[in-house]
Amino acid sequence: MLSPKQLDEMARRVSEHLPGGLREFQQEIEKNTRTAMQSAFSRMELVTREEFDAQAKVLARTRARLEGLEQRVAELEARLNAEEGSGGEQPTAE
Repeated sequence: MLSPKQLDEMARRVSEHLPGGLREFQQEIEKNTRTAMQSAFSRMELVTREEFDAQAKVLARTRARLEGLEQRVAELEARLNAEEGSGGEQPTAE
């Protein structure tokens, strides 16, 4: 999310580009612009770069673990199929 200082700066820039007749309402326009931008940004559910990077790292670790587990399952299935094919004992249902 943007800091209040960043929102103030953006609102100030918008108000600076207003025609001369509207500049007398500059403070009110800055306040309304800041409020409108803050509302719009909160509805977008934005995250900071730090939050994004942290979640990207979590996702990378999770993906690596999933790939390891998939490989392990494939090895266990291959071993089970090899045992079944060689006439190994089959588990009995009781």
